[in-house]
Order: sequence, then C-alpha cells, then structure tokens
Amino acid sequence: MSQMRTSDHKSAMINNVRASDVFGTLTFCGDTMLKRLPSDVYASIQRTIHDGRSLDPAVANTVAVAMKDWAVENGATHYCHWFQPLTGMTAEKHDAFLSILGDGTAIEKLSGEQLIQGEPDASSFPSGGIRDTYEARGYTAWDATSPAFLLRNPSGVTTLCIPTAFVSWTGEALDKKTPLLRSIRAVNNQALRILKIFGTDNGVTQVITTLGCEQEYFLVDRELFNERLDLVITGRTLIGAPAPKGHQLDDHYFGAIPDRVISFMTDSETRLFELGIPVKTRHNEVAPGQYEIAPTYENANIAADHQMLCMHILRMTAREHGFECLIHEKPFAGVNGSGKHNNWSLSTNTGVNLLDPREETHNNLQFLTFLCAVIRAIDTHADLLRASIATAANDHRLGANEAPPAIMSIYLGSMLTDILDQLDSGAPKKTIRGGNLDLGEKTLPLLPRAASDRNRTSPFAFTGNKFEFRAVGSSQSVAWPNTVLNTMIAESLDFVATELEKKAGKNPSEAKIESTVRNVLKDIVKKHRRVCFDGDGYSETWHKEAAKRGLPNMQSTAESLPCFDTKNARDLFAKYHVLSAVELHARFEVLMETYVKVVRIEARTLITMVKKSVLPIASQWQATLADNVGACHAAGVECPEDEAALKSWMKNVSNLRAALASLEHAESKHIDDYAKHMRQVRDEVVPAMAQTRLACDAIEPWVPNELWTLPTYAEMLLNR
Repeated sequence: MSQMRTSDHKSAMINNVRASDVFGTLTFCGDTMLKRLPSDVYASIQRTIHDGRSLDPAVANTVAVAMKDWAVENGATHYCHWFQPLTGMTAEKHDAFLSILGDGTAIEKLSGEQLIQGEPDASSFPSGGIRDTYEARGYTAWDATSPAFLLRNPSGVTTLCIPTAFVSWTGEALDKKTPLLRSIRAVNNQALRILKIFGTDNGVTQVITTLGCEQEYFLVDRELFNERLDLVITGRTLIGAPAPKGHQLDDHYFGAIPDRVISFMTDSETRLFELGIPVKTRHNEVAPGQYEIAPTYENANIAADHQMLCMHILRMTAREHGFECLIHEKPFAGVNGSGKHNNWSLSTNTGVNLLDPREETHNNLQFLTFLCAVIRAIDTHADLLRASIATAANDHRLGANEAPPAIMSIYLGSMLTDILDQLDSGAPKKTIRGGNLDLGEKTLPLLPRAASDRNRTSPFAFTGNKFEFRAVGSSQSVAWPNTVLNTMIAESLDFVATELEKKAGKNPSEAKIESTVRNVLKDIVKKHRRVCFDGDGYSETWHKEAAKRGLPNMQSTAESLPCFDTKNARDLFAKYHVLSAVELHARFEVLMETYVKVVRIEARTLITMVKKSVLPIASQWQATLADNVGACHAAGVECPEDEAALKSWMKNVSNLRAALASLEHAESKHIDDYAKHMRQVRDEVVPAMAQTRLACDAIEPWVPNELWTLPTYAEMLLNR
C-alpha cells in the first residue's frame, strides 16, 4: 500500500515511479477491497458495482470497518460524505473517526450506519424552492458504485471521501449524482430491449453509459493572477487589450510543453493516478497558456466523479507550482476559450461497444439501430441538449472559432452518411472503406485511413465508436449534460424498441426482424436526418441552412433555459423517473438564479475595477498630458499633436464614464421574477459590460507601463 504524501511527489518523479505502481492506491476498490473484505461481502459489493444489484445493507458494517482501517493506516483522521450539490461544485463535511467509549477510552470508529447515511444541512445549498431555510434536514446516501478515496491537501492532511447522493428530507434529489444515476438506469432499461429484439442479450445484464471528458484549462502565473481582481473573483478577465501575439501563428498547439508546465502536469497526473483516474493525454492547446488533459473511458457515473476530482487536483497542484489554473470557459477575450469535450458511448457489461460500426457497417443493423436512435434523440430534443450546457460562462464561448455553434447538429462522416443515403433509398449494400495512405516515400509506412474525417466544428460528432459532445463548458460538472443526454437517448431507444416490437409481432423470424428494422430506420432517417450536417458549423451558410431546416438556434442562456419549464420536458424526465416535475423545476430555478448572480457579480467586479484602477490611472495620465500641453503653451510653443492627444484622451475617458454609468444603472435593477431578471441581465447588463470593456481596452494601450498597474494579456499569456 502506497504511503506517498504530497511532499514525496517530486522525489517520485525523479525516481521514475511507474503510473501502474501507484494507480488507484488511494482508492478503496479492486485489490484493496478484495484483501480487506470477507469473500461473501466482497462478492455482494461487486454485484452492486458491476451488475447493478441493490446494495445489501447487511454488508455495510463490515465494509465500514475495513474502509476505516485502510484510511487510518494511510494517515486519515477524518471522513466525509463527498457529494455534488446544485452549486456545480463538490461539498464535504468532515467528521473525525475518533470516538470516546463509556470508560473514556478513545478509538477510531466508522459504523455501517455512518457509511450509508449522513445528514448535512439541506437548506444551505441551492434547492430551487424544494427546501425553505427553516427546513434544514437533508440526507447523503452512499454510492457504492463509485470508489471511496483518500484526498490529501498540500500540507499532507488526509481525508477519507465517500461518494454519496444528496437528497432532501422528503426524498427529492438536491444534487447532480442522483439524476445521473437514474438516467443511466433509464438508458440501460431501454437498450436491453433493443438487444433482446436482436437476440444479442445473452449474458448481458447491463448496458453501461461510458464517458471520457477532455479538460481544457489555462495556466497563469499566480502572482499575476492575484493582481487581477477580475480573475480572483470571476475566473475571467473583464478587461484587457489584446496581446500583440495570440494564436495567430498556431505555434502553441501541440508545441513543446514548457519545463515548468510539464513539471506541473507530471505532478498532477501522479496524484490523479493515485486516485484511480485514468488520465492518458496531455498537450498544449491552441491559445498561448492553454493546455488539455484527457482520460480514457469509464462508467459515466465514475467519470463524472473523477471529472470533479480532476478539476480540484489541477487547481490545487497548480498553486504549488506557482500557477493558477483557470477552468473558466473564456478567461481571455480574443483567444480560444476552453471546453470539456464529452465523449459518450454505450457498452455492455460483456465488453461490447454498441456504437462500434465494425467492418461491414451496412449489415450491422444493431449498430444502425442505436445510431438512428441517437439521431432521432438529438433532433427531437435539441432544445434540451442546448439548454443542458447553457451557462453565463459558456455564452462567451459557443459559436466562436474554438467552439461549436449553439445549433445542435450531428456530424456522421462520409461513411455513415453514405449508409444513411442507402437506407433512405432502400437497403444498404456497401460500406465505404478508407483504404491506405501512401506518403510517397518508401521509408515511411502505409497508413490505414479512416473512412471519415473528423469535424471539430460540430457540437455532436461521431468519432469512430462514440459521440463527442463538444459544446460542454470547461467549468461545468458533466453530470447535468449527461443526465439530459441520457434521458433523451432513453426516450428514443424506447420509441425504437416499441416500434420494432409492435411491427415485428411475437416470435418474428430473422427475416421479419431484418425487414422491420430497415423500415423503421428508414422512417427515422427521413424524419430526423435534418439534424445531420457534415460541413463547416462555423459558417454563416450553415446558420442559414439550419434555419431553413427548422433547427433551433438559441444563442444565449436566457433563451435556452426556459426549455426546462415546458410540458414536454416535464413529461420526458418524469416518464423515465429521472426527475419529478418538482425536481426539474428546482433545477430550472437554480440555473436561472445562478446565471443572474454570476453576471451581476461580474458587473460589480468590473465597476470596482474601473473605479479603483482604470479611472484613477486614466486621470493620472490625463493630468500628464495636460501638463505637457500647459508647459508648451507657457513656453509659447505650438503643440497641435499634444493637444489632439489630450482631446482624444478626454473623449476616451468620457466614453468610459458614460459606459460605467450605464452599467451601474443596469446592474442596480432588481426583479423578483428570475425569468424576467435573466432576460434583463442579458439585454441590459451584458451589453453594458461589453461597452465598458471596450472603453477600458481603448485606454490601456496608451498608458505607459509604469502607470498601468494591472497585469496585461501579454504578461499573463506569454510568460512561462
């Protein structure tokens, strides 16, 4: 068992400790669980984890004792129920293992009851009206399918973290894990029906939603970060003139990773490996100062937990290396923002990827059935998918050059598009093959070429054996977008399964199943193919074409979120027992409230920066310019250029004061109805902030370095 502490990481790197030697050493699962639990208890837990069986409460005491002993041996003094409230962050309340017996003897103890259930204050977290302030009781419930882990802070303090769901006293979900687990179950139930129709359900007890999330982020020198009030409070720069060099030359992307950054990355990866997080890829991203880390695929529930841990570890480790890790979607205007590409697929518990097209794709009717169900889901529920990634932060990113548009469309590639063409006109008869690439030099190998290219402008792209949902924001918890996506998919699989069962009849022959499947898929393709687009999603041509096709194009959070407050949405989530009408409405309220509060916090931060930094600096420089003009006049010297500069400067300052006044007026408005307030914020506060920024950014380039006290874009982005 690893006893590696935070201070040991650098020595670990120097000694070249293998990732496989430390992987999962800070998690209570696998070999650790096998060695410490009786065989019957271990088998019971494995049935819950791998087969989706109900948790047997009788095993809780045994598991709790073993988990506590393991944690204490590794330096833990406290445990917590680790959960994901509707704040979008994680939460934890630490309790000591220490227990005092009746005779005054002190021991370390964790009971089965303490493992299974906790009781945090439900009224202190966002609830969307489910809980009033005086209704404080809430419960956390152990999620045995996600491994407990040891979390160590930079000073070496170790806490046992037990992943849990979080619900109200009356049972409503107050977190992001509970609906995600329900949505995973909904997909499983409907996907099994499809497999049964094809007769491929032998040995399959579960269809697992799998997930791999690429995380983009920026690194900024921590000293510079601390000098920017906007970064400290909001995570993004609210003002800042462009640096002379951004990513115009595309030289940062996949470039050599700076020594200081690679040290940070290696340290972060070691910690993530210890937590059982299978990070695989690291590289420079497009913008200067921007990077990416990506794991391999996991069960979606575990992947969502690991994603929250990954962001925590990146932030914590960055500070030890003198950086601040910025996970905001758009920390810097004018350069690429950050996303969290959500790679989603379906696999059976026997290891079969249901979205793998295989060699003769045109004959793989089971794959085509799942593919067409996804196409139908994205078209039918595009508004909900768009709303699932709607945040104030993501509004700055969607539709820009580094992110897909707000129009939800699917990229399939030439091979699958050709098969859809064949389905549309009759029975598919062939599959396009990629062949090989001859590079024209005998010393270079022939490269097998994929049958289709990749399309980074598509919000929902098929990338070989999965779909990449590229529109998810970098700071988001992936639990909510995947809850929405899974529920949509479950409804579509339900529709397809029902159609096939109805039209094929009882005990159909293989030929009858095949003809029925082709007819059902043909109908789906004809009706829902409009959502498929393989071209440039950034182009204005596509926006016009999408409008002709009748695809929704909701450009802002304020426009998107009301999709959750519709009968269609309520019926969808209730039908598959993912969210009740009350739970869904609560999330709608929380999302609206969060949007309003985030933008208003940004507005107030910008107002403070203008008043305390920009205007005093501008006034000081104006005085210098005026002194120069006055000195020229006193000497009897004509100075038209200096006079013009002073007048131009005074106009810039006047523009800034006017913009500031408009912003203060817009931000000061308070509306009790969050739906109305959200629209007011979008229509008045956001434009006023943009105007104030323009005025500030017009001033910055003219102020001498010794007067401009705020770190510039060039300093923050290019200093490594």
